[in-house]
Amino acid sequence: MSWASDAIGAIRKIVLLEDRVERLAGQVDSLAAVCKDMDRRLVRLEAKFELLERAALSRPRQLRDKSE
Repeated sequence: MSWASDAIGAIRKIVLLEDRVERLAGQVDSLAAVCKDMDRRLVRLEAKFELLERAALSRPRQLRDKSE
C-alpha cells in the first residue's frame, strides 16, 4: 500500500502546485496592470516636464522681443 500512498501524495503535490501557479498567475496579472499604469503615468510626467522645459526656454526670448 505504500505505492498507493506515494501516488496520492504525488497527486496532492501536483494539485497544490497547480493552485500556487494559478495564484501566482493572478498576482503577475495584477502586477502587469500596475506596471502599465505606472508607465502611463510616467509618460504623462515626461510630457509635462518637456512642455515646462520648452516654455522656460521660449519665455526669455519673448521678453527680449517685447522690450526691444
